[in-house]
Amino acid sequence: MVMSEKSANRVTNIFKAKEFGLFMILVVLSILIGIRNPIFFSFHNIIDIFRNTSYTLIIAVGMTFVLVAKGLDLSVGSMIAICGMVCALFLSWGYPIFFCILTGLLTGAAFGAINALCIVVFHIPSMIATLGCMYMARGLVLVVTKGAPVYPLPKEFVNLGTRTFFGVPFIVVLSFIICLVAHFVLNNTTYGRRIYAIGGNIETAKYAGINVAGTTASVYIISGVLAALSGIMTSARMGSGQPSVGDGTEMTVITAVIIGGTSLNGGVGTILGTALGALLTNVLSTGMNLVGISAYWQKFVTGLIIIVAVGIDQYQRRKVRS
Repeated sequence: MVMSEKSANRVTNIFKAKEFGLFMILVVLSILIGIRNPIFFSFHNIIDIFRNTSYTLIIAVGMTFVLVAKGLDLSVGSMIAICGMVCALFLSWGYPIFFCILTGLLTGAAFGAINALCIVVFHIPSMIATLGCMYMARGLVLVVTKGAPVYPLPKEFVNLGTRTFFGVPFIVVLSFIICLVAHFVLNNTTYGRRIYAIGGNIETAKYAGINVAGTTASVYIISGVLAALSGIMTSARMGSGQPSVGDGTEMTVITAVIIGGTSLNGGVGTILGTALGALLTNVLSTGMNLVGISAYWQKFVTGLIIIVAVGIDQYQRRKVRS
């Protein structure tokens, strides 16, 4: 009897979870799009959706860490460009693939550290610090490349962007592994609890003996490294380093994370929600293309979704306080 009550409670909690509601919206939306255009449910289209979502999701995982800690990172789009470009440049100069990938990742970590330095040491608001870093990174890309792409790249590197495992693209497998690791870190480690504590109440976190400065700095470095990884994999997929890649991606990523239930006020968010949010934004974008909705309306719908998602979060917070 006790076990059955526990099981019933678990089922009830699943249905009450934000993620379940998001999943149901995703299912209903997919069915409606599929009815309008059956191509949506073709194997090729589904694989494309998961592939495209994975590039966004890898960055969104890092953004989840940042937002849960009550921060913001607007530089991730430019980091995609500069880290992918750094990797491509070293590849074009004949350096080993592993070294080039590591250099790209370290570039992302370096820009994350710059963000952290500005925010933690100089107390510059995260929006301003990362906005400045966004322009710095984009500017450096244009200065170094003069706006020209870097190609050709070694076939072994390009294969990373096209490789599949039993029909599943490598990038999808990689993003799934990153999500599993990030979920474990946030929910089952002391470090993850510190991030939630800082986002929930920074003063309480300080009194609890948490190294707020160090933990805050680390989430920006994580965000930089994951943005770099997405940028490197993008270069592999395109077979070149493109200076314009990632332009505007930061808003797509933030939208996915907010839709997934992560609060802009910090202290709330899950990797599962982020994954569903990233998938929903991609399904919505793909679906609107398949049913012939104008790209102008797509931007309107995306903006409306952001407002609604943030509005619901604010309403729920006021409800809890009252």
